[in-house]
Formats: sequence, C-alpha cells, structure tokens
Amino acid sequence: MKSITTVRSTIVALALGGIAPVASAKTTPVGPPTVEVTSRDVAASNAKVKAAYDALINMWSADFKQIGEQFAAPRLARYRSPIRTSCGVMLPNNAGYCSADNTVYFDDIFVAAQAKSAARALGTDGDMAGLGVIAHEMGHAVAIQLGHESRLSYDNEATADCLAGAFAQHAQVDKSLEQGDVEEAVFGMSSAGDPTPQLTGNDRVDQRILARMERVGHGTREQRVQNFRNGLQGGAGACLAEFRGMRS
Repeated sequence: MKSITTVRSTIVALALGGIAPVASAKTTPVGPPTVEVTSRDVAASNAKVKAAYDALINMWSADFKQIGEQFAAPRLARYRSPIRTSCGVMLPNNAGYCSADNTVYFDDIFVAAQAKSAARALGTDGDMAGLGVIAHEMGHAVAIQLGHESRLSYDNEATADCLAGAFAQHAQVDKSLEQGDVEEAVFGMSSAGDPTPQLTGNDRVDQRILARMERVGHGTREQRVQNFRNGLQGGAGACLAEFRGMRS
C-alpha cells in the first residue's frame, strides 16, 4: 500500500496544554531512523482513536458526575497541515488541547506513527502509544475544567500524564486494556520525554536551567513514565484532589 508519509519514529512530543493552550511539537531525532505510515495504518488508528475518545468521554463524564460537576466533552479534530485554531496555529506532528474552543486537535498521521513505532519496538499492535496522546490531551481538558492550570508547564504536563494513566487504570478495571497496552503507553511517554538537563555544578546557572524546564518542559522520560504510573496505580485521585475518595 502506498505510504502517505515517512516520519521520524521518535519525534513524539505531546502538545503543551497549560500556559500556552497550543504549542508546536519538538523533535528528538534518536532511535530507528524512519517509520512509514500507510493510509491503512492511519484509517485503523483513527478508528481506535474514535473508540478511545468515546471511552474517555464516558469515563470523565461519570467521574465528574460523582464529584458534582459536569464534564463539557471536548470536540475531536484531525488535521495534517498547519491549522489555525482559537488558540493559535497547530503545526503537524503534534496534538494539543485548546481550551478556548474546547477541542482536542491531533495530526492523525503523527498518532498513527506512534502506534507503528511502538509496534515495531515491542512486537505488539502498538495502539496505546498513539491513544495515550489523546488520553493526555483529554487530561488537560479535565484539569482545566476543574480549575487546575499552572503557570509552570511541567505541573500541567505531569497532571495530564497522570490522568492518562488513570484512563489506563479504568480500562484495566473494565477489561478493555489489552496485553501490552501498558508497555506501549510507557514507550510513548519515554520517547516523548525532555532530555535530562545537563547541569554545570554552578548553583545559580543550574537553578536557571531547572526553572526554565519547569516553565516550558513536559518532564524527562523518567518523570513522564512515573507520572503516568501514578495514575495507573492510584487512579484519578492520585492526580487531582477532587477525585480522591471517589468510587472506582
């Protein structure tokens, strides 16, 4: 089947959803050089994204109801070339939640490529690496609708990663989580992590380096995986205080 595009297999960088509602993707050109994505790959990925989106809406609507709130379900919008949104321009190879129009935007070739990269690396279908992108962006919607929006990018990203893990826990409970899904999600989080900061030994300089990472970063691969696991193990209550003590 004809390849739609060839993308780097490890360019994943889940969109910033905190300080700036939409931010451009960054590239980390390491690992296997390329992965080819066909129209069949993208169609299969989009079908799974739609199913995951429906599951996410059902889950968060029910959880909000338990805490006396109403979840405003975000719209889901695919794109492939630069697209103007209410939050600015979304670039290809990315995904992002825009609170101004309550929409999760995602480049469907990008998401399909995450699944294919994970499949090649892990010997599974790889789907949760792509679906984790959508769960992460939905996590931003959940947090923002409950009033959690920090000036520090890392705080917002850590919460969204944790809430993506809570979605995986929910799927585990309702038996929809497949063998290998957790590993695929961890693969996606790992490949999307910020580089470990190179500290200088000079306290003043190092503090500036770390402060900048807090302002603009998603977290290192270790931090992202741990934040995801926090939600996987502790559910939504491990991510946001509103959900603590809630029935699972």
